[in-house]
Amino acid sequence: MEALLTSAGLVAIAEIGDKTQLLAIVLAARFRAPVPIILGILCATLLNHAAAATLGYFIAQWLSGQTFQLVVGAAFMLMAAWALIPDKEDGRAEKTGAGGVFLTTLIAFFLVEIGDKTQIATSLLAARFHDIALVTAGTTLGMMAANVPAVFLGESVTRLVPLAYVRASAALLLAITGAVVIAAALM
Repeated sequence: MEALLTSAGLVAIAEIGDKTQLLAIVLAARFRAPVPIILGILCATLLNHAAAATLGYFIAQWLSGQTFQLVVGAAFMLMAAWALIPDKEDGRAEKTGAGGVFLTTLIAFFLVEIGDKTQIATSLLAARFHDIALVTAGTTLGMMAANVPAVFLGESVTRLVPLAYVRASAALLLAITGAVVIAAALM
């Protein structure tokens, strides 16, 4: 249960103000069809995060011990620093495919999420907790918790709390996670 809750919480906070959340807002404004957008986000996130969690899980199986745990802890610390850097809308949502709103959302979200901090966090969480299913479920839950309101409420969601505070909170949580992993490795 710790893997599910930690994964959901970290990703939900890290996702606020992220480029994929900005993409959700753009798609919602462009298509005004929340159900296919939400389903596209869900499917893309499940596919992307299942692959990321699987990669993190297997890397943790091959590389173990104190050195690997220190590397995972340091990676969380780097993620904390990365969370402080604001994302900018990159315009990918401007192009629409012929497959409709769902397919457009699925493809755009999947591609934009590749190499994103939430995908990397998913790999690290799976390496930490050694559980592909719970980490994937948790990170997907976190993504949906951050993006569903964005789809329904658009830009007003990001005005409720200044993004600088959200980024700082995400960075703090990631740094704490990294510190806990490093401390456990050193004990």
